[in-house]
Amino acid sequence: MTVDTMAAIRQTFFQECEEQLSEMEVGLLAMDEGNADSETVNAVFRAVHSIKGGAGAFKLTALVQFAHTFETALDLVRGGKLAPTPEVMKPMLRAADVLSDLVEASRDGREIDESSYASIAEDVKALTVIEGEAEEEEVIDFQPAVIDIGGPEVAPEPEGPKLHEYRIKFTPRPELYANANEASLIIRELSRLGQIEVNCDTSGVLDLDAVDPAGAYLSWDIKLNSEVPIESVREIFEFVDGEADINIETDGQPEVSAADIASLLALALGGNSTSETPAETAEAAPEMAKEPANEAASASSALTETPKNVAVQAQTTIRVEFDRVDRLINLVGELVINQAMLSQRVVEANFAGSSSVVIGLEELEQLTREIQESVMAIRAQPVKPLFQRMSRIVREVADATGKEVRLKTDGEATEVDKTVVERLAEPLTHMIRNAVDHGIETPEERVAAGKPPEGTVRLSAAHRSGRIVIEISDDGAGINRAKVRASAIKKGLISPDAQLSDSDIDNLLFLPGFSTAATISAISGRGVGMDVVKRSIQALGGRISISSRPGQGSTFSMSLPLTLAVLDGMAVSVAGQTLVVPLTAIVETLKPKNGELHGLGAEGRVMAIRNTFVPLIDVGTQLGFRDTPADPERSVAILVETGGGARNALLVDSIQDQRQVVIKSLETNYGTVAGIAAATILGDGRVALILDVDALVTGTFEDHLGESLRFGT
Repeated sequence: MTVDTMAAIRQTFFQECEEQLSEMEVGLLAMDEGNADSETVNAVFRAVHSIKGGAGAFKLTALVQFAHTFETALDLVRGGKLAPTPEVMKPMLRAADVLSDLVEASRDGREIDESSYASIAEDVKALTVIEGEAEEEEVIDFQPAVIDIGGPEVAPEPEGPKLHEYRIKFTPRPELYANANEASLIIRELSRLGQIEVNCDTSGVLDLDAVDPAGAYLSWDIKLNSEVPIESVREIFEFVDGEADINIETDGQPEVSAADIASLLALALGGNSTSETPAETAEAAPEMAKEPANEAASASSALTETPKNVAVQAQTTIRVEFDRVDRLINLVGELVINQAMLSQRVVEANFAGSSSVVIGLEELEQLTREIQESVMAIRAQPVKPLFQRMSRIVREVADATGKEVRLKTDGEATEVDKTVVERLAEPLTHMIRNAVDHGIETPEERVAAGKPPEGTVRLSAAHRSGRIVIEISDDGAGINRAKVRASAIKKGLISPDAQLSDSDIDNLLFLPGFSTAATISAISGRGVGMDVVKRSIQALGGRISISSRPGQGSTFSMSLPLTLAVLDGMAVSVAGQTLVVPLTAIVETLKPKNGELHGLGAEGRVMAIRNTFVPLIDVGTQLGFRDTPADPERSVAILVETGGGARNALLVDSIQDQRQVVIKSLETNYGTVAGIAAATILGDGRVALILDVDALVTGTFEDHLGESLRFGT
């Protein structure tokens, strides 16, 4: 096998590890919440067992040994000898975190310090000591004997499934023990399938002075009577394939060995096997085809038809590098731009009267949009993996602060662009840590307030109005506004006599350098956190808001675009420039009338809309396109709504049309511009700026707010 092939297999193994770790995390959290049914426990056990088996093939010793310890504890839970109580689940959840770290370190090729997780390994190992069962020194009798494993009796019913007789020759190699596998565990798993008889062959045992401690000298002859098909028997030996010689006979007919299976799979996939020649494999395949139409024949037939099966699986799911998908997204974006340019050229050439050209352009536009939506769906992924990572953050911060906290999630299947998910990890981590550290009280404080000692942090996601809304809420004490105000005054962020509403005080949390922590710790106190969160969310074209009720908790709500690649917007003209206003922020458009306009202060203006007043923002002067304010009666007002629910009216010269635009990062290609979220390329080749409505609105009034805070007005 070539180096490239091994590297590809290794990469596939770690990709599958991510799936196994995700399944393990889901199962452990369910067990921690009291849902420890057999299916859930078995799923967690299989996940850990799969990771251990694959790690053994790549000689990842530390990962194998820890997974083996973890697996042993899970096996006791599976066998009903260990109850998944909160005291048991706590070290198991910590063990899951360690297992994730070990997988990541093994994947990156980093050196693993065993002392970093030794205490957790000991805690998990302590779970395997069953109370009332004293450890006794094992006495090994090297005489051949029939061993009764004590498996369940399987009594065939008169008209039940067929009872099969399996005869298995199981001869471990030294590699099996070196990879932390045990023959007794394999035999015990077989005993779960039916009635079993085991004969241990000790003929290979050497004299004591000649025994190699790392060697393997025993083999087992096993007779199994069971109703299960051959696939279930073969699955038991799946993770010791290559570490033992296995021969299975079914109802008196020889079954293919593990080496045969590997050889056939290699042949079917176009590879070569080192254990058999192609000629031998070719001879084996017809023999299997001649077997009766029973379970063994079906399994053999499935092996000989592997190419067909592989093709069917490829239609179901396929692994593709993200770079390829990203390139496809960019190409489709260029297709949209070229389609817009083509439409522009047709209009300029005065072909609009040609019905065939117009119909063709409309069909092209519709087809382009469908292609774009289909490609964007490829890059969409559920927020579940991101939410699962937050469980670990909650556990770590809760342990560090001595609090009891449980994370509850909702809407994990909500899909969003992969890029958005990746860039959400850091701000979400900050907010979760903040909720546990500052939001949730200590168990003593909660009990004194009439609450349960365990606090709850809720993380939810949902689609609303073409955007994704993520909320982080807690049932803690809420924002202590007096403390927040005092801290802001002490740090010189506001004037002592500043008049602030509750909402203004809450938003002080987003000021750079703000912190209410009395001492600096590894968790908080350095004044870095919520301001970073706000900037990160705004960089994604999103907005964040806070709501809090004293004694009942706080909620942080983030509204984000579903994708960072395309945008439905309204093209407007301002001082000779073409700008794009995101359609999701627009409520309606109006033509201001003289009687609806009122002055506010020296330069401010408001507009009366249905018995309420909304601030009027001149986009041209705000962005520096002109010095003289526009005449509102000759302009168009676009009523927009910010993330906090506040409404404002943007004043523009005229509206061009509604269109779908391809987002181009302004920060990557130029730099950060206040009030501008991104840019796009128009059909005529010009660059148009996409407005950041929230930043534009809040930027206008934060200047006035800043003056009032500084001067105490």
